[in-house]
Amino acid sequence: MSKNYRIKSRFRFTVFVVLTIVLMTTAANFALGLNTAASSTVQEYMDVEIKSGDTLWNIAETYMPDNMDTRKAVYQICSLNDISADELYAGMTIQVPVYR
Repeated sequence: MSKNYRIKSRFRFTVFVVLTIVLMTTAANFALGLNTAASSTVQEYMDVEIKSGDTLWNIAETYMPDNMDTRKAVYQICSLNDISADELYAGMTIQVPVYR
């Protein structure tokens, strides 16, 4: 004996099938890593050679965006290069983040 199934509400069945397909597609994309956006979040850096008389404050004002607080920019440059403000010398090369 086989059971016979009947669809009582075609609308509810259609919504169920569509939601199931969307859920399974989303789960598969998440499991396979197809929804990652790592390539768009990669930070770029520029090498800056320190000249005599340069300070981190001047470098931050020159290379960082105008809307960024200079103190925050100096902190970012120090953290990125693992230096402090008194460790700068002429001829040294440091990295500065590039903002577009």
